[in-house]
Amino acid sequence: MAQQVFATKGNLINAKHSLKQAQLGYELMDRKRNILIREMVTLTDKAKELSGTLEKIYAEAYAALQNANIIDGVLLEKCKSMPIDNTIGISYRSVMGIELPNLSGGDPEPKLCYSLADTDSSYDKAYACFLKAKQTGLLLAEIENSVYRLSVAIRKSQKRANALKNILIPTYRAQVKFISEALEEKEREEFSRQKIIKATKAK
Repeated sequence: MAQQVFATKGNLINAKHSLKQAQLGYELMDRKRNILIREMVTLTDKAKELSGTLEKIYAEAYAALQNANIIDGVLLEKCKSMPIDNTIGISYRSVMGIELPNLSGGDPEPKLCYSLADTDSSYDKAYACFLKAKQTGLLLAEIENSVYRLSVAIRKSQKRANALKNILIPTYRAQVKFISEALEEKEREEFSRQKIIKATKAK
């Protein structure tokens, strides 16, 4: 590709400018990739921790539900009084142009939505445990989705950085070298020609 460029000062200026832009683009892309990797590693650690926590919460919640079933009898009819939760919402935050989700799920504090006369503290505990499981599950889903989005963005950034580093930058360097050498050769030829003309005139 470098051999197809005409050796002119204008093309040399353009090639140097393109090389500078490609090098700057690579630096910015590499910096972006590193920031995204750090963010993903942090979130991955949080996801591992939350995943273990959620398992424990569910184990506690099902144990509490089993205990409530033993004490109060099967709670299927009583559970039907629980309202359907349609309060889950989503917003986004931007990290280096990548939209990461923020999930919200209503009031995390327990609300009385069942009869105290028909239940006891074991039902309260089961309700509180499953509410905690819901909040923790929302947070885990948010983090895991963010990790996925970051991994996709990192792969794209890596591909672009590789294209700049391995294709564009070497191409523009070769152009600058080719044009510079061709112009230097022209200058030497012109100098030699002028020298011959001067010597001829002197004779």
